[in-house]
Amino acid sequence: MAIITISRGSFSHGAEVAERVAERLGYQCISREVLLDASERFHIPEMKLVQAIHDSPNILQRFQFGKQAYIAYIQWALAQRVRSGRAVYHGFAGHLLLPRIPHVLRVRILASMEQRVAAKMAQARISEREALAVINKDDEERRKWSKALYGVDPRDSSLYDLMIRLDRLTTNEAVELICLAASSPAFEVTEAARQRMDDLAKACEVKAWLLDQVGDIAVTCEFGNVLIYAKGGDKQAERIRKAISSPREELADLANIEIRTAGPIPDHAL
Repeated sequence: MAIITISRGSFSHGAEVAERVAERLGYQCISREVLLDASERFHIPEMKLVQAIHDSPNILQRFQFGKQAYIAYIQWALAQRVRSGRAVYHGFAGHLLLPRIPHVLRVRILASMEQRVAAKMAQARISEREALAVINKDDEERRKWSKALYGVDPRDSSLYDLMIRLDRLTTNEAVELICLAASSPAFEVTEAARQRMDDLAKACEVKAWLLDQVGDIAVTCEFGNVLIYAKGGDKQAERIRKAISSPREELADLANIEIRTAGPIPDHAL
């Protein structure tokens, strides 16, 4: 019951590969559904979420907290969708939004620039020069996004378990490779892996719920024990205590909640 994330550039046939892998394995195939879920749950227009994950960082710096909130909402929606496993996700930054989950197979699909330009020309009925400019701009914006948000370059091979070049392999061969990798014992869902996924989903739930009420925070969850790091100090911590003082659906099934105002924030905190 592995979770498969497929990272791809525009017009690299990654969506086609994802859909075929999901069909072959009998998994759910997820992409835009994550945005729809986040939009419905947090009453944010889908277009704002789309802009938040595509606009370059220099634009979004004008409303930095809004960017963080939107990403938290998307991460919550993804965690809920894939929580039970058996899922293929080929949307925004899946390889980064599910950190420390051992049964996530992270795949990167690559296509040659010639293939991508040809696909864009056919789709938009534009010239080769125009298609190349559009793709280069999109690639650069994705790179800036990844660097600004996570400090990594999406081209870094260490971010992935499997990188597949579609200028060397056919789509069928890519599907076969991914399915074979997903069946490896390395991506087996153990009790420890299931616990890690549950903890991530709970941390996402708590952070997404609190952000709008208390401002920027960091959250971790270990075995149902939630740590909330109040970046704004004692005043923010008091707002957090007030928010969590009454029973809420978002706080169900949590073993304990602790608020910290000092000390280092773990790198894996959301």
